[in-house]
Amino acid sequence: MRLPPLNALRAFEATARHLSFSLAAEELNVTPGALSHQVRGLEDVLEVKLFHRQARAISLTEAGHALYPGVRSGFLSFEDAITQLRRMSDDEILVISVGPSFTAKWLAPRLSRFMAKEPDIDARISANLKRSDFTSDGVDIAIRFGKGDYPGLHVEWLMGEAVLPLCTPQLREREQINEPSDLDRVTLIHDESISVMSDGTTWADWLEVAGTNGVDASRGLRFNLADHAIDAAVEGAGVVLGRRVMAEADLRSGRLVAPFELELAAKGLGFFLVCPLGTENRKPVRAFREWIIAETALTCPQRVAKTHVC
Repeated sequence: MRLPPLNALRAFEATARHLSFSLAAEELNVTPGALSHQVRGLEDVLEVKLFHRQARAISLTEAGHALYPGVRSGFLSFEDAITQLRRMSDDEILVISVGPSFTAKWLAPRLSRFMAKEPDIDARISANLKRSDFTSDGVDIAIRFGKGDYPGLHVEWLMGEAVLPLCTPQLREREQINEPSDLDRVTLIHDESISVMSDGTTWADWLEVAGTNGVDASRGLRFNLADHAIDAAVEGAGVVLGRRVMAEADLRSGRLVAPFELELAAKGLGFFLVCPLGTENRKPVRAFREWIIAETALTCPQRVAKTHVC
C-alpha cells in the first residue's frame, strides 16, 4: 500500500496533538490555510473525515482517533532515530547516568584517571535517582544497581555489593566495640538504599547471623542514600551497616574501620553497565566501558563471577 505524503501526515499529527489548526501551523512554520489544505488532502487520499470542524474548535472523528496513535508513534520514532544518529556522530561528548551515592563515593574520585586517559572525551555526569531514558534524556551510558534485568539494552556486570558494620576507629576504641553485643551501646545507622531492594541486608539480619539477640535493631538513624549514611558514620554519629563498595575509599583512608569481618551479600543485586544495543562500540562508550571494567577489577578482583560479592 502506498503511504500518503509525509507532509500531510505531519500536518495531521500536529493538528491532532494541539486540536488547533493555528497552533499546529505555528509549530510547523506554515500558514493555517496551508496546513488545513494538507489535512484535507490527507482526508481525500484516505477517503475519511479526520476532524469535526466547528466554528471555534475542532475534534477528532472516530477515524482520526484510530489514525493518530500510529502516526504519533511513527514521528516519535523518526525523532529518536535522528537523535541517536546525531549523538553517534559526536565522538567527543559522553553523557553518563549514575546514582548520586555511587557518583559521590566511587565514581567521582576516580574520574580524573579516565579524563587523563581519554583527554578528548567530554564526560558529563548525570547523577539522578530516576532511571534515565537513553533517548529523551540524551544519555549515552549508565551505571545501574539492581538485578540486571534491562531488556533491549547492552548489559555488562561490573561488581557485587555487600553490607557490614563500619565506624570510625575513635568510636570503636571509645566504646570498646569488640563483640557484636557491644553494639547495644552505640547508635545504629541504617542505610535503606539497599535494604528495600534485597532481603537479608538489614541490621536485624546481620545481628541474627552474628548470633546476637540483645541488641535492638529497630533504633537509630535512617538514611535513604548510601553516601549520607556512610558520611554520618565518618562524622562519628554511630555504626552504620554500610555498603562495602560505597565505603571503599573511607575504609582505605582509615576514616572508617570494620570492627567485625562478617558481611552480608546483597543477594541477586549488583552494579551493571548498560547502554543502547548497537552503541557499545561507539568510540567514547567503548573507552568508558574498558576503563570502568578495569577500575572495578581493582575494587573487586573477582568481578567476572556474577555470583561473587566482594
